[in-house]
Amino acid sequence: MDAPGMEEFTLLKQLKTNLESCILGKQAEVELLLTAVLAGGHVLLEDVPGTGKTVLIKALAKSVQGQFRRIQCNPDLLPTDITGVAIYHPKEETFMFRPGPVMTNILLADEINRATTKTQSALLEAMEEHSVTVDGDCHALPEPFILLATQNPIDFEGTYVLPEAQLDRFMMKFSLGYPDHETEKKMLFSQASGHPLDRLEPIADVRRITDLQQKVRQVHVDDAVADYVVSIARKTREHSSVFLGASPRATIALLQASKAFAYIREREYVIPDDIKFLTPYVFGHRMILHSEARIEGMTVESVLQSIFQQVRVPVRLEK
Repeated sequence: MDAPGMEEFTLLKQLKTNLESCILGKQAEVELLLTAVLAGGHVLLEDVPGTGKTVLIKALAKSVQGQFRRIQCNPDLLPTDITGVAIYHPKEETFMFRPGPVMTNILLADEINRATTKTQSALLEAMEEHSVTVDGDCHALPEPFILLATQNPIDFEGTYVLPEAQLDRFMMKFSLGYPDHETEKKMLFSQASGHPLDRLEPIADVRRITDLQQKVRQVHVDDAVADYVVSIARKTREHSSVFLGASPRATIALLQASKAFAYIREREYVIPDDIKFLTPYVFGHRMILHSEARIEGMTVESVLQSIFQQVRVPVRLEK
């Protein structure tokens, strides 16, 4: 395939500019979000309240002309509040499906870990199969469908731990973090005349996003790079400090994300550096360490660094 043409490059640049105008000083995180979107994956943003998680997602939704819905998760939320419900119509003498907010292109599940595990499980089918089943009837979701969820750290009041099966369905997990001194000062002036979200203009429609996703799938992956991805994934399962390593779904997600990342960087092929950069964001939330390893101060990040040192990096030899 060809690298992004001028039109695609301009579109991606405009999307970045839109998002960065609302979330100052977070260029890397904006790029990660766009990477997941172009790869067709779901994103989990975990951070303390007030760091801009919801603003970033709403900025993306305003930049893309598609259907957008928001779910504010809380313990009272029911599964049918997400998927929809079948309602009996006496006149028609039949049950009619009333779609829930999941029937959209971009779904924001705000503070997802404040919902009960039963309600969280209502999203599993939607995340993996892009459909929901209500009263035995399967309903396809619009394409593209992307779930962008936020969550507070698990030690915060009123939060539930997301089960491993649901975490595994998120392509990426990352945090925004606090801004530095100068960036936080710029925020004060950037919102003096209103919130930057109010000034955003749509950049593309969902059809353009779908077209970009199709082009991302054509990005070339050398056999040696594919071996590199699989070797890293297998090492996470074999490492003595790891109780649960990366799943085959995670391996596929890492390769898909790397293709999108290469495309954003205007390359038609994936390089090992793409894999190394994205692995902590794709594998990190899927790995569980043994309790003994955690007591000894080991972290997922330190384990991944040791794995990188053990796996040989493929090198392209010039002829």
